[in-house]
Amino acid sequence: MARSLALALTAAASLTLAAVTAPLAAADPGPGRAQGDRARTYAATARYQVHANAVADGYKPDQYCVVDKAGGPGALGYPHFNHKYDNSLDPAKPAALFYEDDGRGGKRLVGVQWLVYDRDQKLTTDDDRPTMFGTAFKGPKPGNFPGQPVHYALHLWLWKKNPDGLFETFNRAVTCLPGTTRPKPSL
Repeated sequence: MARSLALALTAAASLTLAAVTAPLAAADPGPGRAQGDRARTYAATARYQVHANAVADGYKPDQYCVVDKAGGPGALGYPHFNHKYDNSLDPAKPAALFYEDDGRGGKRLVGVQWLVYDRDQKLTTDDDRPTMFGTAFKGPKPGNFPGQPVHYALHLWLWKKNPDGLFETFNRAVTCLPGTTRPKPSL
């Protein structure tokens, strides 16, 4: 009951924020637009606080929790990709959702990501770098798995504060439980 009430309040707050900032966003291509777009993202992803809703809407869960391969602090959590939203620049349609273990056997939504393919597929050029929320995407980056194209990515830590910044790739406040990360390939 308390969880249902909390989710309903989160959704209501997100929708109210979206309604209040939408006129400002439409009139102002600057900071007001970024706030309005973030409010749209909150409103669109609030329903994914319930993990089953994300899966039902086509977000495919990865079985492994993702940490920084370079050994930096923090993690992404468990990525859930919906590849029909690859190349989306719509604040309401992120290509990925990130979850962490909630300590009760479930998953808690912590962040989202947009992924846009690099037009020329060259890591040495960036004349097609997209922006959202007044922030440039990171990249171009090589694919993270076989078959993934060279791409740009933008992470947004909406649902869990990232001490290093709202748009940083990894979040040091997100941790992966022991035994939940992808095993290293044997040599």
